Amino acid sequence: MKKVLTGNFAAAYGATAAKVNVVAAYPITPQTTIVEILSEIVADGKLDAEFIKVESEHSALAACIGAESAGARSYTATSSQGLALMHELIHWTARARLPIVMTNVNRALGPGWSIWADATDSVSQRDTGWMQVYCENNQEVYDTTLMAYKISEHADIQLPTLVNLDAFFLSHTSQVVDLIDQDRVDAFLPKYNPQYKLDVNDPRSFGSLTSPEFYYEFSYMIHQAHEKAKEVIADVHKEFAKEFGREYGMTESYRCDDAETILVTYGTISGTTMDAVDRMRNKGMKVGALKIRYFRPFPSEEVRSILKNAKKVGVIDRMISFGHEGAFFTETKAAMYGETVPMYGFIAGLGGRDVSIVDIESMVDKMQVEDPSNLIWIGVKK
Repeated sequence: MKKVLTGNFAAAYGATAAKVNVVAAYPITPQTTIVEILSEIVADGKLDAEFIKVESEHSALAACIGAESAGARSYTATSSQGLALMHELIHWTARARLPIVMTNVNRALGPGWSIWADATDSVSQRDTGWMQVYCENNQEVYDTTLMAYKISEHADIQLPTLVNLDAFFLSHTSQVVDLIDQDRVDAFLPKYNPQYKLDVNDPRSFGSLTSPEFYYEFSYMIHQAHEKAKEVIADVHKEFAKEFGREYGMTESYRCDDAETILVTYGTISGTTMDAVDRMRNKGMKVGALKIRYFRPFPSEEVRSILKNAKKVGVIDRMISFGHEGAFFTETKAAMYGETVPMYGFIAGLGGRDVSIVDIESMVDKMQVEDPSNLIWIGVKK
């Protein structure tokens, strides 16, 4: 069934199709309509789930932790300061190996107060152990939510996933989304039944004090699960493509085979970049684009394989790690360690500032004259 949906509706419909058992809800612009939609779906009896209204974002994730620990497939959504308030429990969720899926509508952190797109909120959680996916369009939001549960709940993974979409560019913009019949979703994503859960008839210890003798190994196991996740993600993507006809990867390359200059992107800037690539190709310029969907685990091998033959690489970040550079630029450079390709870091679109095709073309122009050691800010008013 095809519907015209905003990104927030697509996220809510994805959670509904996944038949989540618990929804923990707390409002924050521009995420609020996700949980509002789910409240109506649950109230109308279209989703058999507990809808828990909590007093803060911290409590929303706490409720999901309790529910997931008891074996219930759980869901919540947040944004910006709300995600920041969850930070303590973001760590807890991953270290407890709870495969919760959470939608984050990427919004700038304040002050100055902004409700528009910026990836600093999610990138700030990069070291917590959560897997992170960045969506380009509303179809990806819906599909990724379903795949995220299947990947997270895999017996060898058991890690939470953060599904990210840009504020307003996706959250409040309508696009055609192809929804999957429920019986086909059920076949793809069976009921959640974890091996370990809170059970009075099978008592176990969860989240207890851990000595240095074992804590180190627990951390190692989380890292190994991220490495294993690369295989599981590929397998789930193949199954999804076979069943539903839509193909995804940890990355997506566009006209990179013979490209001399490649631009690395994520989120909604990716579509604009691909349009810019087409326009520059029409001018005889050998330009390509590489979209990164997974920030964690980071697809280092794929990135290196695609970029190593380029003559120049530019990375566009819609966030800034103050005092250094954009995080995707840092990660891409690390993946390219040992290669001699000049790499350029661009900061663009902070706080929801529009990034146009002309802006993208200007980045390629700057790569011809700028020193790659300089961080390049696009569109700064001076």
